[in-house]
Amino acid sequence: MRFNTFIWGRLRPLLRSICGCLLVILLASACCAADQPRIDSLLNEAIGRDLIAGGVVLIGNRDKILFEKAYGRTSPFPDAPPMSVDTIFDIASLTKVTATTPSVLKLAEEGRLSLLDPVIKWFPEFAGKGKDAILVMNLLTHTSGLDDVPLSSVNPMPSAIEGAASQKLKGEVGHRFRYADLNFILLAELVRRATGAPLDLYAGVSFYRPLGMSDTAFHPRETGRCSGTISDDRVLFGEPQDYLCRQLGGVAGHAGLFSTARDLARFCRMMLSGGALEGKRVLAQRTVDQMTAPYFSRGGMVVRGLGWDISSPFSAPRGEGFSRISFGHTGYSGSSIWIDPTTDTFVILLTARLEYRKAHDINKLRGDLSTLAAQIFGIPVEFGDMARFNDE
Repeated sequence: MRFNTFIWGRLRPLLRSICGCLLVILLASACCAADQPRIDSLLNEAIGRDLIAGGVVLIGNRDKILFEKAYGRTSPFPDAPPMSVDTIFDIASLTKVTATTPSVLKLAEEGRLSLLDPVIKWFPEFAGKGKDAILVMNLLTHTSGLDDVPLSSVNPMPSAIEGAASQKLKGEVGHRFRYADLNFILLAELVRRATGAPLDLYAGVSFYRPLGMSDTAFHPRETGRCSGTISDDRVLFGEPQDYLCRQLGGVAGHAGLFSTARDLARFCRMMLSGGALEGKRVLAQRTVDQMTAPYFSRGGMVVRGLGWDISSPFSAPRGEGFSRISFGHTGYSGSSIWIDPTTDTFVILLTARLEYRKAHDINKLRGDLSTLAAQIFGIPVEFGDMARFNDE
């Protein structure tokens, strides 16, 4: 009797977790069909207000895609083709977390660099310029104290390095969060110096090819499949919207990558699966954990991962339903990703953004979409925490 009581005491929490999760799955399946029109309304309303010309929404978990749908058109032109789930987008600053950050972390995993390396080790141009305290990790967390600088069109990368080396730091290194593209411009050059290969080649071989992300590249071949972006009163197709990226030849650490929602879903699934997808491992589990662990600045008011955002002024895409350990990023072109390991859910929003003066509106769209995604498709946080506890 004592033995049976002991066994029951050990099994009861596990059975409770399993039953709870099964109940949630059954209830979610019943309400998904009824709730999906709420996503339609959200996107169609944004199109109706001319916030976006169109977009693609994709929601999934580590195993599969749960929802994907295209809305509107690929550009503001009256004869623009309808948006498709296969449309290729300029993902802007998502480049930071889908190209640059994983490349730097993979090099650290392989022992080819350390996140604690002083940046001066890789950039001797910084010698004698008062930048000795800056570490590679500070570039990844935007705590380097560096600010953005204009680039020379003739020698863009040397001018970026010189601009970084000569400027006065904005705050104490490691303590003040200041989002700056320059951090990731330097990281892309660091990848080149560490490997001898440019970022696009290294990321393609290390991640996009093994993950089957065949539509992800810095210079998309099929520009006819690209959604348009607005830059200087022009509509660009297959050319980076970001001016600094164009100066750098279209390959940069802060912007310039093009991708589809389906390709990005494969990247998100890899992250939720601890660095592997369908038998192909591209990062170690410990590397993914390190990348998404919280790094605090501003007295704990800002929480960043390495490259990734967790809780900061840029965290609108988290919405109201994802857990405190969820992470993601946004892109100026109207793109965003948010991933929650606790609820095993990710949401991708890629848009043909029209209105750039109303940052609040695009951020509200991102947040409202994530809230709906968590409500409709995610395992509630309390069950996610319970299952995670019982797995340990």
